[in-house]
Amino acid sequence: MAPTASTRRQFLTLLGLSAAAVGCGTALGGGSSTTGQTKTLRYQGWAGTVTLPELAADLGYLEDVKLEWVGNTISGPQDIQSAATGQTDFGGAFNGAVVKLAANNTPVKAVISYYGADEHAYNGYYVLADSPIRSARDLAGKKVGMNTLGAHAEAMLDIFLRRAGLSAAEASRVEPLVVPPVNTEQSLRQKQIDVAVLGGILRDKALATGGIRPLFTDFQLLGAFSAGTFVMTDRFLDRNPDTARTFVTGVGKAIEWSRATPRDEVVSRMTDIVKKRGRNEDTGPLKYWRSFGVAEKAGLITGKELQLWVDWLAERGDIDKGRIKLSELYTNEFNAAGAGRPSAAASASATRGRS
Repeated sequence: MAPTASTRRQFLTLLGLSAAAVGCGTALGGGSSTTGQTKTLRYQGWAGTVTLPELAADLGYLEDVKLEWVGNTISGPQDIQSAATGQTDFGGAFNGAVVKLAANNTPVKAVISYYGADEHAYNGYYVLADSPIRSARDLAGKKVGMNTLGAHAEAMLDIFLRRAGLSAAEASRVEPLVVPPVNTEQSLRQKQIDVAVLGGILRDKALATGGIRPLFTDFQLLGAFSAGTFVMTDRFLDRNPDTARTFVTGVGKAIEWSRATPRDEVVSRMTDIVKKRGRNEDTGPLKYWRSFGVAEKAGLITGKELQLWVDWLAERGDIDKGRIKLSELYTNEFNAAGAGRPSAAASASATRGRS
C-alpha cells in the first residue's frame, strides 16, 4: 500500500540516533588510543564495485594507512550510522542523510565528497519503453524501486513530484519500495515495479540491453553537483588527525587520477582490484563505469551541496533549521587540496569534543 503523508515525512528516521549512542566510549575509531594514531581504517564496501578509498589504496595514495573491509552495504544511511556508532571508521552517504545525522546531535563531520551527478554519472528513473508513465502525475499508485528508503533516491523522487506541482496527498500515492540494486532492472522488466532507479554501471548495463527509457534523472533536476560525502566522527578526527589527513588527501588524489586517466585504464585498474580481493564478484558491470561525478577538485566541500539539503529537510519539517550551523557540518581541514581555501576548518576545534 502507498505510504501515508506522515510516513513520508519521517524522512531518514533510521538515522535518529541519540547523542548518547555515539557519545563517549563508542565512536573511538579502530585501534585509536591516547598514545598513537590508528593506521587501519575499518569500512564497508559495495559488492562488485570499487570505492574511491579502495582505489586510493591500490594507487598507493593512502601511504601507510591500511583499509580493513568488514563487509558490504547497500545503504548510505546505514553506512554513516555504522561510522557514527564506531563500528567503522568512515562511512559515506548522500548529503541529506549527513545533514539529518548532524541534526540529531551526532558528532560527525563530512570530510570529502565522493560521488555526484554529471553527464556521465547520474541516477535515472526508468520505465519500460511501452509504459504509459510520461509525467509525475502518472506515478499515482505506481511502485518506484530504489536501493533504500530515506536516502538520495527518495529525495530526488520527492523533488521531482514537488516540482511537478503535486500536493502532499497526491505525492503520498506514489509508493517507493526497497529493491536490491542488482535486482532492480529485473524487477522492472518483470513488471514487479513500475519505475526503477538505476545509476552507474547498473544503469548503463540496463540501457545497453534496451527496452527502457528515462522518466527523469537527478542531473536533469539539479545539474552537476556533488551528492555524497564521507564522514568521520569528531572524536576520530581529534585522536587521529594525521591518519585522517592521509586518508582524505589520498581519496582526493584518487578522484583527480580518475579524471585525468583514460577511462579504459581506470576500468582495467578497478577490475584488477575486484579480482585481487577474491570475494567471488562479477567484474562485468565495471566496463560501464564513466565517472565518479564529484563536482569539486579533489572532493573539496563548498557547503552549497549540504545547504541544499538543510533547506529541503527544514522545509519538509524533518529538521529544525535553527539548530544547524553549516560550518559545523563539514571541514576541508584534512584535504591537502583545500590549503588556503575557505572551509569550515576554523570552527573544527570548537565544534569537536562535544561527545
